[in-house]
Amino acid sequence: MSDDTPRQRLARRLSLLARPRVPESLPVRLDRRRVYVLPTGFGAFFAALLFSMVLGALNYNNNPALLLALLLCSAGLASLMAAHLQLSGLSIDAIGAEPVPAGAVMQVHVAISARDGRTRRGLRLQGMGRDAVAPVLAGDPVVATLAVPTEQLGWLDPDRIRLSTTQPLGLARAWSWVWPQTPLLVYPMPESNGPPLPEGFGQQQATRLHPAGEDMHHLRAYRAGDPRRAISWKHSARRDALLVREYEQPLSQDVALDWQALSGMEHELRIRRLARWVDLAEREGRRYRLALPGQPPLGPSQGPAHRHLCLRALALLPHVAR
Repeated sequence: MSDDTPRQRLARRLSLLARPRVPESLPVRLDRRRVYVLPTGFGAFFAALLFSMVLGALNYNNNPALLLALLLCSAGLASLMAAHLQLSGLSIDAIGAEPVPAGAVMQVHVAISARDGRTRRGLRLQGMGRDAVAPVLAGDPVVATLAVPTEQLGWLDPDRIRLSTTQPLGLARAWSWVWPQTPLLVYPMPESNGPPLPEGFGQQQATRLHPAGEDMHHLRAYRAGDPRRAISWKHSARRDALLVREYEQPLSQDVALDWQALSGMEHELRIRRLARWVDLAEREGRRYRLALPGQPPLGPSQGPAHRHLCLRALALLPHVAR
């Protein structure tokens, strides 16, 4: 069940009557037909105060008080127009985010610009359960960031985003809605305590330094955190300084990450284990190939682009429980 209050639920239902009513492609320019203005709580109090001033001035035939009330009323009406102009002419150019594992917080960036060059202050974005304050817009485009928590892997469809302001006097709130048709990708959460990488294939053409390797490579000076079993006590006694043995461990040229090799495991656990192996292979600088059902193998390769392709393929596997 939702934790929203009845007032929030009512506000959400009323917002569905505002434009836009369906997702739209970016960029989107906010015109006067998409900007809505209503008094704030302070604005309502200000209006009640002016009404009392006008009644008192008319009752006592006090012309200076009546003139002051009318001047303040004019200022209030001008603030309504100024708040409207704060949003009118703005353009929501793009929305994007770096993919993150499910369960992590995604930083969603919203690019805002204005062609007329007028300075805008106090812009606030509300969407996907989060708020953000945009920098002052004074000619150059600005970027506001929404910190959105993620729960499930795959495509995250952004909800409607509300852009609002109470500038310049705080008497009125102007707002407009944007519903970007730009899905954001959420990677699978890697398995926390999984097994090491599987055996590779191909010729063993690369080696790496590893404390548990096979062939000793060289001796080096002791560093804090080195295991005691790696210390060469015999050589350390001769040099009168602690020396540590470093070994070479041969690596296979490529690592095979095969979906079918994990048969018997649950569907989502397979995805998490393969995601862990992809990250582990990247950390160790090894080339890897990912084989998934119904898709051509990815790789063998390595690097950020290959990692993105593999994690994207894992996130978008069919029949994932969502």
